[in-house]
Formats: sequence, C-alpha cells, structure tokens
Amino acid sequence: MAKRYSDSKSIKDLMGAFIKENNLTKGFTQIKVKEAWLQVMGNGVQSYTTSIKLQNDVLVVHLSSSVLREELSYGKDKIKAMMNKTLGEDLIKTVRLT
Repeated sequence: MAKRYSDSKSIKDLMGAFIKENNLTKGFTQIKVKEAWLQVMGNGVQSYTTSIKLQNDVLVVHLSSSVLREELSYGKDKIKAMMNKTLGEDLIKTVRLT
C-alpha cells in the first residue's frame, strides 16, 4: 500500500504550479483578458467586439462599429484602469482600438 504524505496543498496552488511548469501562463492570461473585457464592457460592446488580444502590454481590441470605436477612444485611460482592476494586476499599459 502506498504511503500518504501529510503535506496538503490547495488545488489553486497545484494548478498555478502546473500552469507555470508547462508554460501555459500566456494562454491563461489571454482568457482572463477576454473574460475581463466582457465583465467591464458588458454585452452591448461585446456584440461589436470581433477580437481581443493582449500583445506584450498593449490591449488590442478589434471592433466592427466605427462609431463605437470612436466613442471608446475617448475613454482609453478609464478602460485601461478598469481592466487592470478587474484582472488584479497591471498587465495593460495602453489600449489600441481598431
């Protein structure tokens, strides 16, 4: 019969170690950014969003509506602040709307 070890770890710690060990951090960061965009901007903006990418420290958002792109361009700093707050870390330095 196998021995049981008494040092227990939480699933969060184990998943974090697994993600780091297998170099999956970049992919999980992309997923977190997409979820944060939906949470911060809501369903109205989400319906006009075609793609969201985090390239280095630049959030690149492709929008299908030029009117919405123009409106959101006035609040890039606010979007950046809200996204970083939702993500819990300063991942985004600039926002580019295309």
